[in-house]
Amino acid sequence: MLTKILIANRGEIACRVIETCRRLGVATVAVYSDADAHARHVKLADEAIHIGPAPVADSYLQADRIIQAALDTEAQAVHPGYGFLSENPEFADALAAAGLIFIGPSADAIRAMGLKDAAKALMQKANVPVVPGYHGDSQEDEHLFGAADAIGYPVLIKAVAGGGGKGMRLVDTPADFMAALASARSEAKTAFGNSDVLVEKFVTNPRHIEIQVFGDNHGDAVYLFERDCSLQRRHQKVIEEAPAPGMTDEVRAAMGNAAVAAAKAIAYSGAGTVEFIVDGSGPLRTDGFWFMEMNTRLQVEHPVTEAITGQDLVEWQLRVASGEPLPKKQDELTINGWAFEARLYAEDVPKGFLPATGTLTHLKFPAQARADTGVEPGDTITPYYDPMISKLIVHGPDRAQALQRLRHALDHTEVSGLVTNLQFLSKLANHAGFSAGEVDTGLIDRDIEELSAEAAAPPSVKAIAALSLAGLGVGNTQFEGFSLWTPLRRTIWLNHGDERIGAIVRCLDGGLFEVVIDDVTTLASYNGGWIVDGQKRAVRIAHHARGVSIFAPQAFHFAPVDLLAQNAAEEGGDSLIRAPMPGLVKAMDVTAGQAVSKGDTLAVLEAMKMEHKLTASFDTKVAEVMVSAGDQVEDGSLLIRLEEAEE
Repeated sequence: MLTKILIANRGEIACRVIETCRRLGVATVAVYSDADAHARHVKLADEAIHIGPAPVADSYLQADRIIQAALDTEAQAVHPGYGFLSENPEFADALAAAGLIFIGPSADAIRAMGLKDAAKALMQKANVPVVPGYHGDSQEDEHLFGAADAIGYPVLIKAVAGGGGKGMRLVDTPADFMAALASARSEAKTAFGNSDVLVEKFVTNPRHIEIQVFGDNHGDAVYLFERDCSLQRRHQKVIEEAPAPGMTDEVRAAMGNAAVAAAKAIAYSGAGTVEFIVDGSGPLRTDGFWFMEMNTRLQVEHPVTEAITGQDLVEWQLRVASGEPLPKKQDELTINGWAFEARLYAEDVPKGFLPATGTLTHLKFPAQARADTGVEPGDTITPYYDPMISKLIVHGPDRAQALQRLRHALDHTEVSGLVTNLQFLSKLANHAGFSAGEVDTGLIDRDIEELSAEAAAPPSVKAIAALSLAGLGVGNTQFEGFSLWTPLRRTIWLNHGDERIGAIVRCLDGGLFEVVIDDVTTLASYNGGWIVDGQKRAVRIAHHARGVSIFAPQAFHFAPVDLLAQNAAEEGGDSLIRAPMPGLVKAMDVTAGQAVSKGDTLAVLEAMKMEHKLTASFDTKVAEVMVSAGDQVEDGSLLIRLEEAEE
């Protein structure tokens, strides 16, 4: 067994690897950028080495610095985590040249699966079913357009070096193909340094089911069953589960054997995932699945496999990298119960899932769930890295009980300080179709309005928030000050999102408070918990620098209003186009004086490896352009000024 490793990654996966290493007695070395100097993975590791500035290109993608850090600390091996250099064959080769072990497959295996077109050709030779499409060498726009026409719409344009939904576009009609191709190429070039694409038939009612495979250096390989990752938006996974709903022993064996055949075709060693697109229009069939790609690394969703198999996949990685045979044979692996994983992100769902930045003023996870996280209260989610806060993992004896535990875990997760997708995850976990196991990759898009709608805070929650911001309730039943004969009365002003709330509060006898908001009167008192209008309310309250958060169980965030501050709305409204987050101006599509129509793309902002279109909200003309393509802008920076809409 290895005795000391360096982890060439950050965040929750670095913390996850350290956890297993601690249990096995393996020493760990963390690497960190300027932005991560006080990060959780740095605190948990036995040693930590600084490798550069915050941008990934200057730190976590600096292979030479990472290798030197491993040599300087006398680490024997490097664990790449996922993302960054995890699927970089040159990095694997460089480690070997330096006498270090790469905790992953060989560079040749990574290369074989690194380009989707070459991988599909290899899979066809191994008799693994492949989605119909164009995987050839020609990258001429017209040739790809013709290939799409021959395949038949709808089609998927996919980056050959891609993953995580980046460089991927769904095209429904020929008229949309060229614009989608240009966008996919641009995003692929930024994310992977390779703008080449392939074109595939889009499977109607598709499900995304992947098989966890593991190989060793002795020629053996097994599969640790399947994960259903069909709940996606923008081709990125949101909630994963294992096993897959509706899976039969016959189909599981067919998919598992196909995945093992794929692994053995490239002499695979270590943890890998073979992803299949599956026909979800009816019951699962042995002839209804097709190879999409193989991820030559540990997956983000690996905890659900660990939950149903009872195996620690990071331990398996360390043992295989140490030269040991696989810990289990195929007939020794079994499925126990059901597991779900939900990905908690800092992102603004109503605004199109825009990544968010900010400081986590409050963060608490329920004891009943496994929370894999790389952050702590007080940490900042920056624009430099993926905005994941945590993964919540639950396990139960069957799907119904596991799903109920997921709902409970989401209801009892507390996070404040920035916007998150927590409410979205909770709605998704309660979705009727998902609850019934009727999953496919289009589920979220079909019901996106309902799933992304912000819930209004009920009067009882607003009342509790006003009292909490006023310092009333717990141990305090009166305002400070003097009042003759009549109860003290004050107006408390607070904001809930874009809503300005004026709460008229009176302190009555016996610790009772009267709160009037928009002519609705609420009576509240505190006695070991809040009692509102005679009913005890199971709410949790978190005070923080930005105000107060009420978890009831859904989260509602309130901020006090400074009445001395300027409250007037900024002139111009929608006529001022601002950066919704820090990022790079990828494209500026308009010039001063140009006429634009509602919905037209004005500029493209690149942030967190994704492209975000900024569009006009009414018909008008461009009055002024403040920035150019290639400019780096801060959150809220003014980019474009439009002529104001006529009333």
